[in-house]
Amino acid sequence: MTQLVTLSRDDEAIRGVILARSRALGAKDAAAVIDCGTSDLVCYSMAPPLIDAGGSAGLEAWFATWDGPFAYEAGDVTVVAGGDVAFAHGLVHMSGRKTEGYVVDLWFRLTLGLKKTARGWKIAHEHHSVPFYMDGSFRAAVDLAP
Repeated sequence: MTQLVTLSRDDEAIRGVILARSRALGAKDAAAVIDCGTSDLVCYSMAPPLIDAGGSAGLEAWFATWDGPFAYEAGDVTVVAGGDVAFAHGLVHMSGRKTEGYVVDLWFRLTLGLKKTARGWKIAHEHHSVPFYMDGSFRAAVDLAP
């Protein structure tokens, strides 16, 4: 039996900004990615440094490492919202070809903190991660898929 879920306006708006950000990333549109975030966004991405304050220069440099567009799909995202804050978490599937010629097919974890602003819901905190093998190698477990 199919279960219908009614989403609140906040939930719909939050899912909308997450989808807009995913599409902007795949389209390599730095301005649209930045528009999905707050001016004081803090990002804990998989690439160095440990903390990234965002910005178009870093995005443009990363986009340049992709040969054409790439897929960035945040699916099955769970959203919890209350008042002017929310968090969302789920898995992201990223795939495409890098300029060096190798193909990326990666699943990783995503957690977002969002704030309701005068411009609507915006991402204030972003955290990506992959597990690592606990066998002493400390290798990133980039071969996992749901």
